[in-house]
Amino acid sequence: RYVALSSCDLSIESNFVEKMKSSIIVRVVIYGSASLSAFAFSHVSAFDFLSSKATTSSLRMGLLDMLGFGDKKFDGPCVMGDESIMSQKSHGTSEIPVQTNLRWGSDRQVADKISNFNRHGAEYRGYWTSTNFAEEAKKEYEANGEVKFYDSNTGKQLFVAPKGRTFEEFMKESVSHGWPSFRDEEVIWDDVRCLPNGETVSLAGTHLGHNLPDFSGSRYCINLVCVAGNPVGENK
Repeated sequence: RYVALSSCDLSIESNFVEKMKSSIIVRVVIYGSASLSAFAFSHVSAFDFLSSKATTSSLRMGLLDMLGFGDKKFDGPCVMGDESIMSQKSHGTSEIPVQTNLRWGSDRQVADKISNFNRHGAEYRGYWTSTNFAEEAKKEYEANGEVKFYDSNTGKQLFVAPKGRTFEEFMKESVSHGWPSFRDEEVIWDDVRCLPNGETVSLAGTHLGHNLPDFSGSRYCINLVCVAGNPVGENK
């Protein structure tokens, strides 16, 4: 059987592994009469999300749940939500498709697929480096002291970074993990929720990514294409 990891692959540093060796007991999971003695990773096809791009890092939830990391309540200030947020609507899990003019040169087709018709897959690891995000984000930070991220569907603000760290530290962590990575204080909790399995979503039903905590606390591993919207209305 094939078992899946989260949409953001487990970028676990060696010191994390060493610390966890003595504290985690990996349970043997039995499916029917077959004992699961080894794990194999199922990868989302290039056709599904990025056509010509390899997506070996676009993995699915499953193994985390099996190891007891899924279906939990995360510590505050993380705000929990439930499955009703992601119920089927007019356009997948959202009422509307993604905007037509996404920021940073983000691919609209990829954004719509991941944001509205997906619960576990992700843009490929490092996708954001293929856009002009790094250059434009630096300009925005130098001009305003922060970078704002908006729902690719609704244009509502969902994240702002950096908070409690430098811009360089925010970028370094995002480079290390392969996806824009936010901390609790960088989340706009008015419109963001975390489901029990770690899936991070907007109240409008946009899939954003997953909460993959480390020893520093919650870390929201977010798809750039899902937060590449332009501000609308009062968010401008």
